[in-house]
Amino acid sequence: MHLAYPAVLAALLFCTGLYGVLARRNAILVLMSVELMLNAVNLNLVAFDVWLRDALHAGQALTLFTIAIAAAEIGIGLAIVLMVYRNRGTSDVDRLRDTAEGHEPDPGGPDAPNGTPAPNNQSEVTA
Repeated sequence: MHLAYPAVLAALLFCTGLYGVLARRNAILVLMSVELMLNAVNLNLVAFDVWLRDALHAGQALTLFTIAIAAAEIGIGLAIVLMVYRNRGTSDVDRLRDTAEGHEPDPGGPDAPNGTPAPNNQSEVTA
């Protein structure tokens, strides 16, 4: 078997994953795209291990470590996505720019357009 076949397949998988990371807005689809990229690397590691006829099978050993790291990454990533979805109500990556709780820009602060003060909506309490 030629080395070109798995290398081209791995390149296609990696490019598909890269496109998914850059173009998708859903966090779960981004995680799936990262998994595609890791699987492309795994395919390259095993293909080069077979091609080089390594006695220690270092490529296959590295593939096992990569699979373990990918499983941990998916577990932690899905936990983070679920917590963000519970708190924010969306898993859209573009809407999740600031993850600090309660960080809302002050409408009358220095970021207000034209320096207009914020309207005072508080009712006065008289005792």
